[in-house]
Amino acid sequence: MKEQGRKVIATNRRARHNYTILDTYEAGIALVGTEVKSLREGKASLVDAFATVDNGEVWLRGLHIPEFSHGTWTNHSPRRIRKLLLHKREIDRLVGKSREGNQTLVPLSMYFSDGKVKVELALAKGKQDYDKRQDLAKRTAEREVTRELGRRVKGMR
Repeated sequence: MKEQGRKVIATNRRARHNYTILDTYEAGIALVGTEVKSLREGKASLVDAFATVDNGEVWLRGLHIPEFSHGTWTNHSPRRIRKLLLHKREIDRLVGKSREGNQTLVPLSMYFSDGKVKVELALAKGKQDYDKRQDLAKRTAEREVTRELGRRVKGMR
């Protein structure tokens, strides 16, 4: 699956359902060789992943990259903590915004861009159950409107 010259490895589809996305960032990720080989096979899971800022560095936790199938004793640990590569001013901006309120850093997708692995990171705020229901109702209403317009154009009603 190609999008804008990038090959998507994994996406976190639940993130847009559970969180309101406020801002997005693109970050590099520090990996070892067997992790990259496993990612080239298209294996990764962002389901439980989140990012934290510790001592001026951003760390991705909970990302699952399974061991490389043809690896040896040099294989990586599947759920190890990985460092995200961002500019200092971006990290400072993230620290400032995350301290403002109950906001979190959630990875939205992971992809190859020019041979390098990148992570699309979002500054997000958690949704309550009623927010999720409102979004679902809004999507359903929009779908009904487009369906009805399509019927009218075709002359069915």
